[in-house]
Amino acid sequence: MHPDHAPDPADSAVYAAREADWRCGAVIYQVLVDRFAPSADLAAKAHLYPAPKQLMAWSDTPRNGRYLDDARLWSQEIQFWGGDLASTARRLDHVRSLGADVLYLNPIHLAYTNHKYDALDYLQLSPEFGTMDDFRALADATHAHGMKLVLDGVFNHMGRNSPKFRSAEADAASPYRAWFNVGPEFPGGARSWWLAENLPELNLENPAVRDHVYGATDSAVRQWLRAGADGWRLDVAVDIGFRYLAELTAAAHAEKPGSLVVGEIANYPAEWFPHVDAVMHFTLRHILLKLASGQLDGATAMRMIHRMTDDCGIDHMLRSWIYLDNHDTPRLATTLPDAAQRRLAQVLQFTLPGAPNLYYGSEVGMAGGDDPEMRAPMRWDLVDAGHPELDWTRRLIALHQGQRALKVGHLRAITSHRLIGFERHTDRVADTVLVIANPTDETVTETVMTGNSRLMNPFHLLDLLGTAPGPLRVECGMVALTLPPKGVVVLQPEVRPAGGYSSYKRVP
Repeated sequence: MHPDHAPDPADSAVYAAREADWRCGAVIYQVLVDRFAPSADLAAKAHLYPAPKQLMAWSDTPRNGRYLDDARLWSQEIQFWGGDLASTARRLDHVRSLGADVLYLNPIHLAYTNHKYDALDYLQLSPEFGTMDDFRALADATHAHGMKLVLDGVFNHMGRNSPKFRSAEADAASPYRAWFNVGPEFPGGARSWWLAENLPELNLENPAVRDHVYGATDSAVRQWLRAGADGWRLDVAVDIGFRYLAELTAAAHAEKPGSLVVGEIANYPAEWFPHVDAVMHFTLRHILLKLASGQLDGATAMRMIHRMTDDCGIDHMLRSWIYLDNHDTPRLATTLPDAAQRRLAQVLQFTLPGAPNLYYGSEVGMAGGDDPEMRAPMRWDLVDAGHPELDWTRRLIALHQGQRALKVGHLRAITSHRLIGFERHTDRVADTVLVIANPTDETVTETVMTGNSRLMNPFHLLDLLGTAPGPLRVECGMVALTLPPKGVVVLQPEVRPAGGYSSYKRVP
């Protein structure tokens, strides 16, 4: 390449910094510890599930139960399948074989229920999951596999059975009375999250509470990072608010520079940055599911995505988690039972700016409706049988991991009418990836405009996913193509054609 046409050093530095940041474009694998892998010796830990808790068979499917007035929770919340940290560690080879960069665990701190969103003590590990030695062993094994470990922090509320709340509830003179909002004006006697009486909210306005959660050296946020975690996903982060999220994020970064704080924020995300490093992409999930199911047209969806990227900033988008299902939503195979719709959404999940978040079992097409069905135990029999969805998932992850632009590149919309298209690009034209999809139920023939001045005529575009209907090429910045209903192609310029001649010789 002629030195006059070398990449701009400033641009190169931007992309190099993103590549050095493990949070950008990472592939996240989410695990409910109780449901991910069977314990090696369940009989030895059966005493950890005393009545009214129930220990279920791995083949059992979670079902709706009944409300337990005394406990103020639902019976399905205290049904357990017995997974633990040691059994999770034994299955890390599977997680890594998919190509994941990050293991994300739903809450593991001491709590009464199976989901652990009702903390009894943030500083203790729930004994059903093992010991702190087991946690450190899992963290070490995760790091040895080249992955990071992210924990779930539930810092807006605790559990009704927590000693701190019991003290506050029973004694007006308790030092913990000011940790909660206690009073007869609240259902159940205390302000609780969304009126769930088992989840009394913390009074984060109290400095002592903030110190316990994140401010002090011995706080929960800091201690778990020192113990081996690399970041936090914050439950109902939107309820924590801008100020306290900013303080928590600063505390995490001070304890472990480069750590990740990602917020569960269902709102439009733009103004929540930089109070958190990243968000779970609720807005983007809605766009993708509506697009795939025909409720949103391609041009409108692309305008929404591009505006959100402009409003949020590309770096925040690159760190944010793109999810299609998780422990709070029906599984993707249930939400989009049509395979073509589902695959369109998945391709976009792995090619738009962000960190794709894969919920355990989705790689083998596990189905499941509303809570608690989507929290069924992992189907290892489908993994062992080589389920076709497993191969598809691995292809998508390999595509994402193998393309620099998909991990750290900018976003540029491709101008189209009925299709949706976008380009991911870096400082190097060879990195460019074009994604074009047909969200309609009809075959569409269309000419789209890339808007990329560096794409040269008339060389072929490489078909990265094996879904192109035939040879495609760029002509004057435009691509003519025909896509079947729900069809999607992922393309890249052929900068080094087999014949040896390339118009890219002086284009960086």
